[in-house]
Amino acid sequence: VQLQASGGGLVQAGGSLRLSCAVSGFSLNYYAIGWFRQVPGKEREGVSCISSSGGRTTYADSVKGRFTISRDDGKNTVYLQMNSLEPEDTGVYYCAAEKWRVTITTPCENGMDYWGKGTLVTVSS
Repeated sequence: VQLQASGGGLVQAGGSLRLSCAVSGFSLNYYAIGWFRQVPGKEREGVSCISSSGGRTTYADSVKGRFTISRDDGKNTVYLQMNSLEPEDTGVYYCAAEKWRVTITTPCENGMDYWGKGTLVTVSS
């Protein structure tokens, strides 16, 4: 099982980036995928999540209306389109997978099963 995040970089405030999370070793149909970010000295926070069915997406309040999560099952890849970036969006972004369980009511809030290495996003003011 492997998740590989990519697409980070340096961008000016107001700009856009698209992160990709390429997964291997499992099917997206059985896993919710979440994006998380972490800034040194702060707790890791959930940014967005897409359910195993792909029919449900959630966003942190701070990114609603600016970020969009999507997935391409054919490419086994999940994307995070980030628009109108702000300096506060700076951080290391990680993607992670949560295996579907019948007891789960809210995806990506039950402890992720697998994590990928992060990709750094830096937004300059």
